[in-house]
Amino acid sequence: MIAAVLFFGIVPTACVANEATQIRNVLFIIADDLRANVLGCYGDAICKTPNLDALASRGMLFNRAYCQGTSCAPSRQSMMFSRYQGVGPVNLGQHFRENGWYSARVGKIYHMRVPGDIIAGTNGLDVASSWTERFNSPGLEAHTPGDYACLNLNEFTDSLENRQSTKMPHRMFVSVQYDGDGSDQADYKSASKAIELLREHADERFFLAVGLVRPHYPMVAPRQFFEPYPWQQMLLPPQQTGDLDDIPRLGLASTISSKNPIGKYPDNQKRMWSAYYAAVTFMDAQVGRILHELDQLGLRETTAVVFTSDHGYHLGDHQFWQKSNLHEQVLRVPLIVSAHGYPAGKSDSMVELVDLFPTLSDLTGLEVPASVQGKSLVPVLRDPSTVVKKHAISFHQGYSLRNDRWHYMRYRDGSRELYDMNTDPGEFDNRASDPLLVETISDLDRNLDRSLLEFGIQPSGRDLKGE
Repeated sequence: MIAAVLFFGIVPTACVANEATQIRNVLFIIADDLRANVLGCYGDAICKTPNLDALASRGMLFNRAYCQGTSCAPSRQSMMFSRYQGVGPVNLGQHFRENGWYSARVGKIYHMRVPGDIIAGTNGLDVASSWTERFNSPGLEAHTPGDYACLNLNEFTDSLENRQSTKMPHRMFVSVQYDGDGSDQADYKSASKAIELLREHADERFFLAVGLVRPHYPMVAPRQFFEPYPWQQMLLPPQQTGDLDDIPRLGLASTISSKNPIGKYPDNQKRMWSAYYAAVTFMDAQVGRILHELDQLGLRETTAVVFTSDHGYHLGDHQFWQKSNLHEQVLRVPLIVSAHGYPAGKSDSMVELVDLFPTLSDLTGLEVPASVQGKSLVPVLRDPSTVVKKHAISFHQGYSLRNDRWHYMRYRDGSRELYDMNTDPGEFDNRASDPLLVETISDLDRNLDRSLLEFGIQPSGRDLKGE
């Protein structure tokens, strides 16, 4: 029996969008290392995410939302400043604070080392100008007493000694399941603090940012969250012989099954999926606790609720593990925006995390700063078929351009990947050398370079002379 309870209020009847100024508050929740397609509302039939599914049922779910950075620090910085690279003069939390809102951070919003800063209860790379107040949520992480596993080393123990932790090379494959209610974990503490702040500031305008660290490794959760996901029943991502042969060197993940001990243990790869699902469901339960309190306080109609992740995650796709590359499972993130008066639905409009700053400004009636490079998604909230941009751009060892059909990657050494996402959504057939697609690649190059220059970024990866 999962110890997650479905918390949600009565869904209001969809109506014509209210004026933006009727939204007085923002509740911004971000998970860590969460791939979009493991949520029930994104189509996963195994993972149990009742609270996020309920949020999606009363908000707008974006099927094509993409991060700009492929690891925590660059992605979160880009999102908070609404800049494709670098920082601007004002960030999202600061914008609300300087305009009279109470602005608070609970947990990880900017980069924190997980587990390092979580164990220590330290601020990491947090930007103090963002907040009226900020609160950290310490936890024991891999040192939580219970059944510990380091799955790529095939180690299983209940001993607290010699566990992989901060800066240790195998910490990415660690899980812990234990007997408890989860109240000792960082995410539970973050949800509790968020509930406390909602109660304290219910009568004033607030921007409350809550950063949950799961399902980021180590994947720690009470035992009851593991029980619905027996590892023997987990399905691994499909593989193709020679899949990596047409991927350039700069396009490869840093952790690959054939070069890491995890490749020796297919059963432990299944255990990775079980632990990841458990961590996702535990995170979902904390989201439910926060949203339940929002409803209990009668704040839902005046609060814009946003849920997203900093980037996706590889769990054996293409033999890849973790993040920091430009493939779809890393770049695509979940994004749900729920605001009273805007209809619920799903949108295939191409959107990016840099768009959240102007969207939340627009919803609350604030002027969007000139430094912001994203675009407001309020038109999409009104009509999910609206197109606000034709492609999404991401950065790692070069660039990714993702449009409605093509996913194009151009690396700094000039190597390329190109996938037809309509016919090859798994990205198995790199068509960058296809002679029939020369003009397509030329068009994609021009669009990429034009966008980069617009954002003040000097393009690299090809000869631009004469253009």
